[in-house]
Amino acid sequence: MDNEYIDKDTIAEVQQKTKKKSPAKEKKRPAQSNALAQILNGEFLTKEFVLNNLNFIFFIIFLLLLIVGKGYYGKQLSKDVDTTQKEVDELTADFVEAKARFEEETRRYKLVERLEKRGLKESQNETKVIRIKTDKE
Repeated sequence: MDNEYIDKDTIAEVQQKTKKKSPAKEKKRPAQSNALAQILNGEFLTKEFVLNNLNFIFFIIFLLLLIVGKGYYGKQLSKDVDTTQKEVDELTADFVEAKARFEEETRRYKLVERLEKRGLKESQNETKVIRIKTDKE
């Protein structure tokens, strides 16, 4: 009824009806209390308030659950990252160790020692490179 058109006669009738009622019997209550006053006097816990704002309350609860879930998810991701970083560090150390052993085993003097058992000897002459000139050069 807030947005309906009311002519002057109807307004006068409504005013006369309201004047006939005794003001002592009516409870005077502000139409809209501010939010802080509702919290301080506990009015926000009344059934009427809760029912009127049930959708909003569910939405707030949903957002709170999302925040808590995000916190747990972030902690789990952090733990996974730390575990993976430790594994990468261990594998890197193993790789460096294996590479060092490989380089040690494939040094020239060690290869010469192993091949002498098979009757192969290291060449004393320097290596010569044979290059063929082609028309493209």
